[in-house]
Amino acid sequence: MKLKILLASGVILLFAGCTQETQNSLSRSLQNWTGTNGVLDVYAGEKLVHKFIHIDKLSTAKGTTDGGARPYRYGYGIDDINLNGKKDKGEKKVYFEFSDYSTSYIFYERN
Repeated sequence: MKLKILLASGVILLFAGCTQETQNSLSRSLQNWTGTNGVLDVYAGEKLVHKFIHIDKLSTAKGTTDGGARPYRYGYGIDDINLNGKKDKGEKKVYFEFSDYSTSYIFYERN
């Protein structure tokens, strides 16, 4: 019992000592491990023009040599062709990328 308390205290102290970015990264790792049901809506002006559903995570691209963040995000999800929010016959899981600079989008979790 004392070992469990000591271990839990150590994890809490370690997490509290991390920078905000490290905490965010750890949080995203945990969320990715537990799974999400993300939806990505892509807009042209005020009009919804594309939707991806059942996304487990969005990732920020990193450079191979410098490890720096790139200005686009990517993921895998169902290409919801008819924009109804459900996986229909013929709609498949696809890889997608979008620019953080020029793409109007909303990413959210659907329960």
